[in-house]
Amino acid sequence: MMQRFVGLLLVIAGTAVADERRSGFDFMSPPLQAMQRDDTQNPAMLAVQDGAALWAQRPDGAKSCADCHGDAARSMRGVAARYPRFDAAGGRPVDLSMRIEQCRVQQQNASPLPNEHPDRLALEAHVALASRGLPIAPDPDPRLAPFRGRGEALFNRRIGQLDLACSHCHDQRAGARLGGSTIPQGHATGYPVYRLEWQGLGSLQRRLRNCMSGVRAEPMPFDSTGIVELELFLARRATGMTVDAPAVRP
Repeated sequence: MMQRFVGLLLVIAGTAVADERRSGFDFMSPPLQAMQRDDTQNPAMLAVQDGAALWAQRPDGAKSCADCHGDAARSMRGVAARYPRFDAAGGRPVDLSMRIEQCRVQQQNASPLPNEHPDRLALEAHVALASRGLPIAPDPDPRLAPFRGRGEALFNRRIGQLDLACSHCHDQRAGARLGGSTIPQGHATGYPVYRLEWQGLGSLQRRLRNCMSGVRAEPMPFDSTGIVELELFLARRATGMTVDAPAVRP
């Protein structure tokens, strides 16, 4: 009986902690929150419109995304909430942007787009919008476990000349101020996001690389296994939180 009681307390405690999680949206000022809520003011929605046009486009006579997948609002619903996922051909996890790029190159014979290319971000934003309001639900594929474990280790590992880990800011100092800005808890619920700092849309990988540079560490290469491992852990850390992509952030 005592063991069951202790177990119940642990469950209640775990739920309480989970309920204290807050997205970057919750740390923003009311005017910025209003900008994100209103699709006519959210600048990321311009990229969504571009993504919709690309979704219907047939490059050089190839099939369009819509020819295979239909209306993204229906066929892509919940997809963004489940990435990163395991890619059997590559033997490693890929995030949503990487999967979209694979489809472009392999199925449409299109030329590869570099990371942060407006068309690549626009397609990702268009697909991500279909999952807005849904809970983040990481892929339970057991093949992802070792990659996710390495991502968690990186989240807690001190790096760079400042000798800081992600957890030092986003777990221990969340809500404090750094350079005039509030430190968020680091939940990746809204990517790709329009950041006022960037004056444009950007990916989660770009944000992670910015953080690595911020602690004076060598940023991991775009699309590297290591950076996707970190994305995997962040997805699990945000399990159940609401997708609010494409988001606005300071």
